[in-house]
Amino acid sequence: MASSLFLASSFIIFFFSFSVTALPRETIFDAADILLDSGFVSMSLTLEIVAESLLEQSHSATVFAPSDSAFKKSGQPSLDLLRFHFVMLPLPQQSLRRLPAGAKLPTMLTGQSLTVTTSFSDRVTSVNNIKINGTPIYDDGVLLVYGIDRFFDPNFQYTGPSRKPNSYSNSSCSALNRTVNSSGSFEQAVKTLKTSGYSVMASFLGMQLSGNINQNGITVFAPTDEMVMNRIGDFEDYPSFFRRHVVPCKFLWNDLVDFGDGTQLPTFLEGFSINITRSGGVLILNGVPVFFPDVFFNDRLVVHGVTDVLANAVQDDTSAVVDPAVSSDGDQNLFDPGEF
Repeated sequence: MASSLFLASSFIIFFFSFSVTALPRETIFDAADILLDSGFVSMSLTLEIVAESLLEQSHSATVFAPSDSAFKKSGQPSLDLLRFHFVMLPLPQQSLRRLPAGAKLPTMLTGQSLTVTTSFSDRVTSVNNIKINGTPIYDDGVLLVYGIDRFFDPNFQYTGPSRKPNSYSNSSCSALNRTVNSSGSFEQAVKTLKTSGYSVMASFLGMQLSGNINQNGITVFAPTDEMVMNRIGDFEDYPSFFRRHVVPCKFLWNDLVDFGDGTQLPTFLEGFSINITRSGGVLILNGVPVFFPDVFFNDRLVVHGVTDVLANAVQDDTSAVVDPAVSSDGDQNLFDPGEF
């Protein structure tokens, strides 16, 4: 009970500290001035006219700014096309660069995402097969603007490589993580998440992940702050919310994409598992796309960004789901329901 009260009170404090829902007007106009000075005149004027309405529901964003020649060739874009160039996350260059091909970037055009198309051999980052022009034109930590030479095509289709069928088991998890030595830093994970738009999940990690975890490590599927605030209910829902986003095994992106469609991953919420499917080469978890693989990883855990909160529905068939309550070495699970 005491732990539950602590979690609730901590979240009250966190909720009110997360009160900023829109980018400051000064930030938008500063970015427009930098775009103008950098030769992106058309996008600078467009940003001043439409940005406040585009960004009023987001506290951070990444903008891909087409060049003046792109505007001249295509003409004035529609509002929907402009929305397709606004991503609702801050993406520093190093983060954008390490996103694997097929990663999805949710845009402000409802139901539409951009797709990372950078291959391991590419020296230049690309999205929807359009190269990103070097470092950000503007970057203040919450708003970033990158230059591109032409408009993104909303009809672009990414076809990822075919994946071999696979399935999950405790033995496969142990094989993947047999070198885990528990020397990683949760403090670094929390810091990284807070600066990447995942402050809510960072707070859960900071409050709940203390002590040692079993040798298999964990995987956290993290929805963005905005999605959590829009979806989460009463304070008593918080422990189950967190548990259903955590898998008792460390799966890097390269591990996840090797699982076949229909594979179910157990979570720390009893009776709740995560079902893997694909759509157009995009990895889908319980109907929710993974759009930011490997946000953070060390030898103890890995965090993947997802576009929404995973549906709180109990799977009908749990016979194939491995019980995560006890690790392969017999240690008690860190997420014992009695701890909340």
